[in-house]
Amino acid sequence: TQKDHSDLASFQSERVCVFGTGDMGRSLGLRLLQAGYGVVFGSRRPHSSSSLIPHGAQVLGHAAASQSAHLIFIAVQREHYDFLVPLANQLKGKVLVDLSNNLRKNQYPEANAEYLQSLVPGAEVVKGFNTLSAWSLQNGPSDANRQVYICGESVEAKQAVIAVAIKLGFSALDQGFLSVARELEDFPLQLFPQWRLPLRIAIGLSAAFFFYLLIRDIIYAYVTQSKDISFRIMVSLANKVCPIVSLIMLSLCYLPGVLASFLQLYRGTKYRRFPDWLDRWMLCRKQLGLLALGFAFLHVLYTLIIPIRYYVRENRTTQFDTTTAWRGDSYLSLGILGFGLYVLLGITSLPSVINTLSWREFSFIQSKLGHLTLLLCTAHTYLYGWNRFLSSSTYKWYTPPGYMLCLVLPSVVLLLKLLLITPCVDRTITRIRQGWERGADQRNPKDSQPLIP
Repeated sequence: TQKDHSDLASFQSERVCVFGTGDMGRSLGLRLLQAGYGVVFGSRRPHSSSSLIPHGAQVLGHAAASQSAHLIFIAVQREHYDFLVPLANQLKGKVLVDLSNNLRKNQYPEANAEYLQSLVPGAEVVKGFNTLSAWSLQNGPSDANRQVYICGESVEAKQAVIAVAIKLGFSALDQGFLSVARELEDFPLQLFPQWRLPLRIAIGLSAAFFFYLLIRDIIYAYVTQSKDISFRIMVSLANKVCPIVSLIMLSLCYLPGVLASFLQLYRGTKYRRFPDWLDRWMLCRKQLGLLALGFAFLHVLYTLIIPIRYYVRENRTTQFDTTTAWRGDSYLSLGILGFGLYVLLGITSLPSVINTLSWREFSFIQSKLGHLTLLLCTAHTYLYGWNRFLSSSTYKWYTPPGYMLCLVLPSVVLLLKLLLITPCVDRTITRIRQGWERGADQRNPKDSQPLIP
């Protein structure tokens, strides 16, 4: 009899059960079959569902299917959990993996997994696989970089689910106890959480500079000269807004790092948390940079199409000026180099590229080359303005042009960075980041004394 129980346990360990024959249940069952598991589906209508399930799997009623495996995936919505109550005795000691999600946050007073545990108190409930979609499951083992988050009270149950996830080609991450289930269920409901602040900044800057330049360029010409140049809104005005927003957002990528360094200098330690606003700012630097790259790319496209418009094709003959030629070529060259580094920064922010770089290589590209990109783009803008700031006609209605305004922030960031890389300041910053604290010797005089007198 002991041998029979051992054979039954071995048989069940190679088989898994899936309650639910919807898109998620069928996709998960297919992935399990491809990984070598025996799959039994539990359905309310096993006979009508047999044509839907993947080839090689069985479909039985819920009661019969629950007896065939120790690990059961619950791929049904919370509203249909009631069928589990009559099966409570049969499910005792089994591992139930809850895959459900909700339509909105705080839809129910407790997490779905906690509710499932209350319905079947004798089972070991694990929350997991809910962050995956049916589409991602159907992609096969090539999609092995997707993470599976799990939580539950039983360590053994979680280990069993982790083993299945790894065999399916996923990376499993244990998030702790079942009380974390609500957080995991809210995760799929998030819509670009890290992009919200950068998008708001981008939209705000674009709108502000668009209306500012609209007043200075279009409305000013109409009011003072009775000239209708409103056609320039679509290309010329857009081509002024895009580089302005791009340069400001690139500056916003590197400003929080500079502020963090000065804050560590002021505090004399790295063992104090940054303010919440600075933490949030630093976490969205990647998104700020990618949006800045997008605006720079639009600037390049607009610049390329401007010469082919019919109303700007003119034959102009002007006297050759070496200074102007140097300025024009330098302006274009710096713009091209800056955009090239821009693209490099964007490429190295991709996860597939990050995984091939060491931390030192990634830091060199994103920090050293990033500041070089900011320097080149700022110099590019300075050359665009050249000596126009000396002309009174530049200040329409006593307002500075947009490119002057956008130079303020990158110039400040570069000057602050220049201060940080001076030897005396850089040496102190390096010591602080290595664990040194200002005043530590005075607070702990014993630590500064030699161990052997």
